[in-house]
Amino acid sequence: MRFSVTVPASSANLGPGFDALAVAIDLPLRIDVVQMPAGGSRRVGGPDLGGGEDLVLAGMRQAARLAERELPACQVSVRADIPVARGLGSSAAALVGGLLVGNHLLGNPLDEDAILRLGTAVEGHGDNVAAALYGGVVVVVRDGERVVAHRVPLAVEPRATLFVPDRAGLTRDARAVLPAEIPRADAVANAARCALLVLALGSGELDLLGLAMDDRLHQPYRTMLYPYLPEMIAAARASGAYGASLSGAGPSVLALVAPERAAAVAAAMADVASRYHLGGTSLDVPLATAGARVEAAELLPHD
Repeated sequence: MRFSVTVPASSANLGPGFDALAVAIDLPLRIDVVQMPAGGSRRVGGPDLGGGEDLVLAGMRQAARLAERELPACQVSVRADIPVARGLGSSAAALVGGLLVGNHLLGNPLDEDAILRLGTAVEGHGDNVAAALYGGVVVVVRDGERVVAHRVPLAVEPRATLFVPDRAGLTRDARAVLPAEIPRADAVANAARCALLVLALGSGELDLLGLAMDDRLHQPYRTMLYPYLPEMIAAARASGAYGASLSGAGPSVLALVAPERAAAVAAAMADVASRYHLGGTSLDVPLATAGARVEAAELLPHD
């Protein structure tokens, strides 16, 4: 058996939706799998996906553990366009990909809800996992062991303009700077902006995103790690972005834009980076409307 799994990148939070909102971005991770007659599962090539044990193999083993089955022997090759440790869901994509690989090798004993729950349990939060799994913009609510995730309907689909710094950022560092408690006014402001954000995306009133993507829960505190953040968000909006925010735990910055404004927004973000002597890359990519998918070998394009 030969097959491939493709998983999109993702940007979490979208400003106020801390651990609750994420958008899938069309920067794919692809895993090619060949089942073997004997021997253990092993990775045979691909990028460093970050963080200790290979996350694809870890996902495969987690799927087998939940299904109470033994993984068949296989070779796994990974290719990824997702920048690692840049706030673009590289670990979630690798984990979801591994879960789907393991599940498919075992005959698909796990449904999507089980994969979502397992991925959320491993990651600690379900935003990137749900976006990688389902695509589009997702809202995630965790209730004990139950994880509820739904796509937000998009009346108009913006593009994602990203500034991706050369230097990495670690989620544990970005969470370490957050306070244990926040003022009630800030909590109310974020709750209101989350509601407005979902409304703006669903209604197509994207001009509301500038206000809706404002945040008081995490971005002000993470500015000590990313001092360029407020100016880059302001520059993106001034140059025509609907709204902008830190991408996940950073250090990348995401702007949602109309296609005709992407170049101007990218240039404005890069200009701010240059003033901070921050190297990096500007990307203009569509949102990923499709989530993770499994394709049989006969359906795969030839390289």
